[in-house]
Amino acid sequence: MSKEIIITSNAPAAIGPYSQGVKIDKYLFCSGQIPINPKTGEQIRSGIKDQTTQVLENLKGIIEAAGSTLENVVKVTIYISSMDYFKEINEVYASYFKVNPPARATVAVKGLPLGFDVEMDAFAIV
Repeated sequence: MSKEIIITSNAPAAIGPYSQGVKIDKYLFCSGQIPINPKTGEQIRSGIKDQTTQVLENLKGIIEAAGSTLENVVKVTIYISSMDYFKEINEVYASYFKVNPPARATVAVKGLPLGFDVEMDAFAIV
């Protein structure tokens, strides 16, 4: 079993003691991503759709850096600050996973890092 740490400039640098992604053999575990633009460092504070788009782009960056694609994502967990955002998040999410979407859990939480409204982590096959 080989363990490889995935680091990419296409996702925000870790804001704590964790890796953006960890690949073990053919399995990729992506850490939770929040809506920060990795190129500019800008915190996306506009609507939930913009936040969701940035989160998914960050996950995509990690997944591609590990040599895979969104089509190989098998599980996503979505953390949201309010279930009121569920419909809008789903609209954006569906545009990234058009065919055979991954298994998923969506959980409303009391708070997220830096006060954001959405965070996602993912598990993929490489």
